[in-house]
Amino acid sequence: MAFNKGLTSASSSKSKKSGVREWFDSILFAVIAATLIRWLFFEAFTIPTPSMENSLLVGDFLFVSKLHYGTRTPKTPLQVPLTHQTIWGTNIPSYTDAIQLPQFRLPGFSDVKRGDVVVFNYPPELQHPVDLKTNYIKRCMGLPGDKLEVRDLQVFANGTAVENPSRMENEYFVATTTSVNEAKVFKDNGISEFNTYQETFNDTIPGNDQSGYLVYTTVELAAKLKQYDFVKDVTLVKASKDISEPMLYPNSQLFKWNRDNYGPITIPAKGMTVQLTPENVALYGPVIKNYEGKDAVEIDNNTVKVAGKAITSYTFDQDYYFMMGDNRHNSADSRYWGFVPKDHIVGKAVFVWMSIDPAPTSFFGKIRWSRLFRIIN
Repeated sequence: MAFNKGLTSASSSKSKKSGVREWFDSILFAVIAATLIRWLFFEAFTIPTPSMENSLLVGDFLFVSKLHYGTRTPKTPLQVPLTHQTIWGTNIPSYTDAIQLPQFRLPGFSDVKRGDVVVFNYPPELQHPVDLKTNYIKRCMGLPGDKLEVRDLQVFANGTAVENPSRMENEYFVATTTSVNEAKVFKDNGISEFNTYQETFNDTIPGNDQSGYLVYTTVELAAKLKQYDFVKDVTLVKASKDISEPMLYPNSQLFKWNRDNYGPITIPAKGMTVQLTPENVALYGPVIKNYEGKDAVEIDNNTVKVAGKAITSYTFDQDYYFMMGDNRHNSADSRYWGFVPKDHIVGKAVFVWMSIDPAPTSFFGKIRWSRLFRIIN
């Protein structure tokens, strides 16, 4: 009896958790669980720009699988959970790079495939650690070792035309006889990007001053616009081969390329060796300096130096990819800033779980019901 009384006394003396403690424990568990799920399995993202239209729209909310290509181990451990670069609603950094860990990738379901819609860390953002660079989303058009070229808007990989995304957009000039009801003509047809435009569009015909609109849309919608009686013509806007666009990667006068006629360019692959000719220094020098993890890399006068020693060839330590937006004429992609290293790959976009129209409309009208739970392909 004395033994039993001792047990009863100990149990009754045990204090219960306070309400505050229970709330704290619940929140802590939720944060830890959410952090692990976000790191290991999938993460939610939103589309802020039209570079992937009409495949993905501004206001789409996505789930991105980390499992497809393999989850990366954390590189920057000292950061506030569930944040990226800054603390919510402020400009206060949410991390410190005082400790940087080696980064590894766990086994995944597959490698990145040509045509996959991929989320990755924006490579040129060198002020942040790799895992905290801004997240971008584009379609993979070139794999490691591919010889990629854009000819007259069409992408070729190793000499073969790559299948275009079914909802790919380009820029068109819509010549009209009068101003139009933009909401009725463009927005009702799902065209979100358009601008009034007036100039001598076709300079091969003297005095042919035309007014109209520059729109970004699909081939099918461009054909539909031609059916309006106030539309004189719809013309695809594209650059000829003899036009050079200086803002393109690698920003060198050695290459006379533009957004519609780009390359050929060989995408670096792990173990691939290149001779460092002036052209290759321009193409691959920034890659060697910024993404290969080498110390003290200098690029000067068509020469690459590593630790003060000039090198004449280089063998790459990791794979790289060439990413492009589906809105081909309004996308800041690999044509403008170069290759995506494998260690920058975050995951594969798998489906849209919510879509909210940013245009002013009623509360219920803002939800794009037809896009909910849409598989991304």
